[in-house]
Amino acid sequence: MSRATASSDHRPRSTLDEDKGLWQNFKQSRFAFAVRHNPLSILGLAILALLIVIVLAPEWFTSHSATMLNLRTKFISPSAEHPFGTDHMGIDIFTRVIYAARTTIWVVFVVLSIATSLGFLVGSLAAYLGGRVDSILMRMTDVWMAFPSLVLAIALNAALGRGLFQTMIAVGFSWWPSYARLVRAQVLSVKNEEYVLAARALGASHFRIVVRHIIRNGFDPVIVNITIDVGFVALATAGLSFLGLGIEPPTPEWGRMVAEGRDYLLDQWWASTFPGLALFMFVVGFNLLGELVRDWLDPSNVGRR
Repeated sequence: MSRATASSDHRPRSTLDEDKGLWQNFKQSRFAFAVRHNPLSILGLAILALLIVIVLAPEWFTSHSATMLNLRTKFISPSAEHPFGTDHMGIDIFTRVIYAARTTIWVVFVVLSIATSLGFLVGSLAAYLGGRVDSILMRMTDVWMAFPSLVLAIALNAALGRGLFQTMIAVGFSWWPSYARLVRAQVLSVKNEEYVLAARALGASHFRIVVRHIIRNGFDPVIVNITIDVGFVALATAGLSFLGLGIEPPTPEWGRMVAEGRDYLLDQWWASTFPGLALFMFVVGFNLLGELVRDWLDPSNVGRR
């Protein structure tokens, strides 16, 4: 008998039973069901893990500079030293793709923070107060939603000017109406529940009722929407940069990298292809992650196999 088998046989039976019980509980959990229901969601988790490592330690992946020009090395085809080749300025494309991921994550975080904050404010006030306040806020939201979000973002970005900060503000202020509608629907569905009426009877303030009881118990669909919107916000930001209205160089950004390489696409195909593939994988990964989160947070999946 091997040492590993002997050591496991001498473990206390209570510990073995506890481990078995934990494993059985995990197999019956909503997360395990979500993974079994959509095995491709593992790809979304892998992309998320990779992005976290890239944001925290990009130097683990590359030692080149993402901004330093070197015209003597421009348009080198993919090789061991330059896995994605170099661009028209002689900069390593793999390095720019890595640092562009950091830029995209930062932009997405700020944009969704702005959109969800405004959406929660407008949607919760409209649903909880009702009446004339609800009508005014929702008509304002309808007017804002009448414009396509990308068109509105282009207009705001053109008015504010080019740059990282201006892009985040423009996209953020064009993205909030959908969250206002979603939050309003969630608040309306729980505002008359018994625990809300009990809190109101105990004299809790409107702010405390909305924050501690209504939003906390109706937040799951918003989390799912945020997860899926990560990819669409990245596409909107890349679209602005592709049109020349978004983030200015030398800050690496996937949309601008695709735009810069399109003039050389026939001969130096790698200049646009690899940034475009990075954006594609980012969007697909977070869409799969959104489906995983949706199945995970669905209370009807408890105990399903």
